[in-house]
Amino acid sequence: MISLGVTGAAGRMGEAVVETAADRDDVEVVFGVDTADVEDVLGVPVEDPDAFETVLETHEPDAVIDFTVPRAATTFATACAAAGVPFVTGTTGHDDLQFETVAAASERTPVLKATNFARGIQALLRSVSAAVEALPGYDIELTETHHNGKRDAPSGTANTILEAIRDAGDEDFREVYGREGIQPREDGEIGVHVRRAGDIRGEHEVMLAGNDEVLSLSHRAEDRGVFAAGAIDAAVWLADQDPGWYEFDDMIDG
Repeated sequence: MISLGVTGAAGRMGEAVVETAADRDDVEVVFGVDTADVEDVLGVPVEDPDAFETVLETHEPDAVIDFTVPRAATTFATACAAAGVPFVTGTTGHDDLQFETVAAASERTPVLKATNFARGIQALLRSVSAAVEALPGYDIELTETHHNGKRDAPSGTANTILEAIRDAGDEDFREVYGREGIQPREDGEIGVHVRRAGDIRGEHEVMLAGNDEVLSLSHRAEDRGVFAAGAIDAAVWLADQDPGWYEFDDMIDG
């Protein structure tokens, strides 16, 4: 049985992690942390984030799963490093200094950071890389859609897809975010389009067009439980790893 702490426990993803964990027999969420004025989430006690270091000492979790905001995630990562607690985070939108601070935590404890915990996204990334390599010179457009409460744009997953495109391509790509007025497409552009609406869990589509043909590669999450299950799988795997920096793909590859 792996014991877990969940930061941002009262948020959309935090609650999904608690709910998903309750249906599994290999993990137990022993505490949550959130700024919301709630005593528990689905029976899991919710603690004050200002007392996070003390909470870690009290509960001694095998790993912590984080879905919060960049500033909070940075603080939680540093505390987990000091306590030697493996840290899994799906928080996106970090600036350079915040990212460096989270990365520094991996020198003292295992840290796994992912922009998306859906296994299908990992398959999409591999497919996109293969498509870009096989179709040099094709026009590329990326569209992503999320719920109306998402803070960062483009999504962390979209940025990861863009990295995969740049790494696989044989030309210097540059992103163009939306288009307005007279703006003809130029060679090497990747059109990036962001939509925010309703309660959409997450949709990403990459379109490659050229030679009188169009290839579309897409992924759609139907439920947040997909991401929650992946984050829990990552935490269970990370609990047995040495200090270091890991990505979701590392867990999938074993």
